[in-house]
Amino acid sequence: MGYDLHAVIAEEEVLRGAARDLPAARLASIGQGLSLMPMTDVLFDSVADGSGVGALGFWRLPGGFEQSLAAWSAGGPVAYVEAEYFGGVGEQQAAVWDGGSIVLGPLQVEEGGPFPSAGSPISQALRRLGVVASAGDDEFSAVGLDRHRHSEAWLG
Repeated sequence: MGYDLHAVIAEEEVLRGAARDLPAARLASIGQGLSLMPMTDVLFDSVADGSGVGALGFWRLPGGFEQSLAAWSAGGPVAYVEAEYFGGVGEQQAAVWDGGSIVLGPLQVEEGGPFPSAGSPISQALRRLGVVASAGDDEFSAVGLDRHRHSEAWLG
């Protein structure tokens, strides 16, 4: 069974303001006051500047989109996260912008690599956004990112 997530995550108000200028953007609440904006194919095409993908080492971060993330972070921290798993094997990466600059990452755990003691890249990013996990839980589970297996399912 596979899992994929490619999304922007921030406080609901920050993303709502950003989405006003992006007709292709759709938001989903994930808990603890945060929302995510899945990087759907339609959104990707609408924000890509033609310079390709792979900015900062991400697979699906459209060329030039990191400038938008930096601008949005003037209103509060903004994370871009990616995870792709199949059969329990996969990769994960994340970065957080705040005040117009990258303040965390980009962090990456490649296929087969262990998570650092600070937690997975996505959990570290969520912690930077203010997510608090209960005992025996991580930030990823605390906001319910395990509810859907694919990015676009958040929009259903």
